[in-house]
Amino acid sequence: MYCTRKITENISYIGGSDRRLSLFENMYPVPNGVSYNAYFLDDEKIAVLDTVDKSIMEQYLENIDFLLNGRTPDYIIVNHMEPDHCAALGTLCAKYPSLQIVCTAKAAALIGQFYNAELAARCLQVKEGDTLSLGRHTLAFYTAPMVHWPEVMVTYDQTEHILFSADAFGTFGALGGSIFADETGFDFAEARRYYANIVGKYGPQVLALLKKAAGLAIDCICPLHGPIWRRDFDTFVEKYQKWASYTPEEKAVLIAYGSIYGGTQNAAEILAAKLADKGVTNLAVYDVSCIHPSYLVSEAFRCSHLVFASSTYNNGIFTNMETLLLDLKAHALKNRTVATMENGSWAPQSGKLMRELLSSMPGITLLEETVSLRSTVKPDNLTEIDALASTLAADLQ
Repeated sequence: MYCTRKITENISYIGGSDRRLSLFENMYPVPNGVSYNAYFLDDEKIAVLDTVDKSIMEQYLENIDFLLNGRTPDYIIVNHMEPDHCAALGTLCAKYPSLQIVCTAKAAALIGQFYNAELAARCLQVKEGDTLSLGRHTLAFYTAPMVHWPEVMVTYDQTEHILFSADAFGTFGALGGSIFADETGFDFAEARRYYANIVGKYGPQVLALLKKAAGLAIDCICPLHGPIWRRDFDTFVEKYQKWASYTPEEKAVLIAYGSIYGGTQNAAEILAAKLADKGVTNLAVYDVSCIHPSYLVSEAFRCSHLVFASSTYNNGIFTNMETLLLDLKAHALKNRTVATMENGSWAPQSGKLMRELLSSMPGITLLEETVSLRSTVKPDNLTEIDALASTLAADLQ
């Protein structure tokens, strides 16, 4: 049975949510599920904007069938060809043989890869600034390469000032009837985690898209994941500006530790306590073995100061800590102040190796103060930890 909701008189939401999915992209935990958004624009010519993941394809097709009420759609707008947004494309085009696909040239090539040359031949390829009249509504298309695939574009309804933003402004989490951000109690933490892990590597490209969007009169933002923004989205745009420019969202300290028998954890906890004593209360302490790296990547995008405390393991960095650091490097994190703490019962090596890895990341300021343990915290280590806490507290001010 159909399940749609009106956004405006002529534009409807036709997507849905998957609450059974445990790993988005088979990688990122989504304890609250994820939505796959698509839209229906009813005019003299009918346009469907994007398709959905195969998990909700049946509902999506029922939604379209209900809104068509016996008519035939004219266009399917493909803003992004990733399978969670194009899985229904072949089925939709087979059901409506006259349906024309509107997309970029690079998206047309991907359609040929995911489907076949016959389907790719049905594409109306559009370029930066091209428009398409549906009657009362005129759509304009703007390329957004590497946000976060090379074929991406966004679609702007010039008539109702709506930006269909592809994966930009998306977030994790299923939608439950309430499809608007002002109805949901929006979770910026999950929006940040989505951005940092899915789009975070491509900050310059996101800034380029934001610059294009700044020249448009936008009354509503319709992303491909998460709720729709119809008011008060300035805060979200400001956060995007910070995330995309790798500017810390908050003056805060992230302490991430990898500990085997508790000695490294103890040092990290002592550092946190000393920081709190010095008035630093915006603190986040995590065990890298107990939380998925995607949450820590998100926290690193939020916090201005990062501390990595690691045991030495196989004469290297503790495995889960190394995974986190490589993940941060892969997501191009920069413009952070960073400190390290190491532990090793006979040959502490993790600090040296962490600093080498961090030094290869542009815009990372490494503090000279370090802490080096031999198995457990000793009185001399307390002096080192206090010195590190003092430096961090002073730098935060």
